Order: sequence, then C-alpha cells, then structure tokens
Amino acid sequence: MDTEYPDRAHPKRKVHHFRKLKEEGKRIAVITAYDYPTAYAADSAGVDAILVGDSLGPVALGYQNTLPVTMEMMLHHTAAVRRAVKSAFLIADMPFLSYQLSPEEAVRNAGRFVQEAGAEAVKIEGAHDVLPAIERILGAGIPVLGHIGLLPQSIHRRGGYRVRGKDAEDAERLLAEAQLLESVGVFAIVLEAVIPSVAAKITAELKIPTIGIGAGPNCDGQVLVFSDVVGLTIGPVPKFAKQYGNVFQIMKDCVEKYVEEVRSASFPDEKHQY
Repeated sequence: MDTEYPDRAHPKRKVHHFRKLKEEGKRIAVITAYDYPTAYAADSAGVDAILVGDSLGPVALGYQNTLPVTMEMMLHHTAAVRRAVKSAFLIADMPFLSYQLSPEEAVRNAGRFVQEAGAEAVKIEGAHDVLPAIERILGAGIPVLGHIGLLPQSIHRRGGYRVRGKDAEDAERLLAEAQLLESVGVFAIVLEAVIPSVAAKITAELKIPTIGIGAGPNCDGQVLVFSDVVGLTIGPVPKFAKQYGNVFQIMKDCVEKYVEEVRSASFPDEKHQY
C-alpha cells in the first residue's frame, strides 16, 4: 500500500543536487536517521540527505562503538528509513568488514543496500586502503560518499577518537586523500573531527562538496546525529553537536504521566474507550 505524505512538498534530491548546491554557494543539510518515525520527521523538515549511519550501534542499539554493527542490521534499518523518505537523498553507511575484505565483497554489499533496502548511495570510510572497493562500487553505478578525518571504524588502529589535521603533515595528508577520492568520482566527502582551518582549505580545493561533522563552519554542508539534534542522546553529547530541543525529557514526562494514570485507574477514561 502506498504511503501518504500530506505534509511534504520538498523536491526530490538526487546525486547531482549536491554539486549544484556547492556551485551556487548554498549549504547542504544532512542528518542521520535509523527508523521510520525519525526519518519521516527529517524528511518532512526538508533535509537534503538522510544518512543511515553505522552510528546506530552506539546511538540506537546501545553498543560502545560502531564495530559490532553488521550488514543485516544496516539493511534492516535502511529499509525502514526508505519507507519513510520521499524527498531526501538516502545514503547507507557500509559497516565494518562489509567492504574491507575484497572489492568483490564491497560491490556485492553495496548492491544489497540499493536492491534490498532502497538506498541511493553508500558511504565508505578511508581513502588509499579502500580505493579498489570504491572504484568497483562506482563501476557498478552506485554513488559513493567518501569519509576522511576521524574514522570510527578504525579507532583501534588510531588509538581512539582523535581530532585530525593538527600538524602540517597530517593536514597535507588529509588534502591528498580528499583529492584522491574526488579523482575517482565520489560525489561528496564527509570531513569528521578535522581542524576547521584544514577543513576550509580542503573545501576550497575541491569541486565536490564537503560535509562536516566537527569540522567547523566552512564546509559545504553539515551532518549531525538525529538524537543529538533533538535532545535524545543517552550520555555525553559531542562538543560539536548542538541540541535544538530536549525530546528525552518530553518522552520521560509523558511516560511518567501514563504510569501515574494507570496506577490511579484514571486511564483509560470514557473518552479513550470504544
């Protein structure tokens, strides 16, 4: 059965939309979502893209990091988001070990996101090490969003969550990685936890858009986690995230009122009966 979208009149975003926005000097708004209601809210608000991030591990499933997230988890959540989204461009995060084993495995898994879950693009962390995988996926006609800077899937190799670009050598390395990804055909690049001045230089050097998360104000766009934006995060909120509400407290207050009314036998009242 077709879903009705009575409150949404935003134009459908497609892959070419992002480079056009950069050329016109317009900022790109991206947010994560992991289920039908959050995706519906984000799409209704007019975001340019929704990323079903492997951040669902710590954010929605209670894991310590993104490493336990599997392809089956990601397919399940991406399909749920797809059913809600009408206008935004839908990107799926390729989880740990879904693209590192071989280019053949990478393109097979990327294809599953498109074929089984309705994604329009995939995101991959890294540059040189994963270049063959990116090229094979692009060769299959699937758009790729690059991701450099802090790489959550590589926290053990890098010794934790560290800001990138603090010295000249690392800054030049990041620029070279961004240029390499652009040269093979990614449509945009996420810059995570990159010193703002370095992110600004990378953004100026590229023709494709940069999407910042903890990378300062000079990227072509920004991406944040849905729960950070609405105030639903359990635990510390990252320094770079801005909360625009306190949905956790609203939810808690509602449930407390429900519990109180059930225990006092005031719910259900006559109005809420057949």
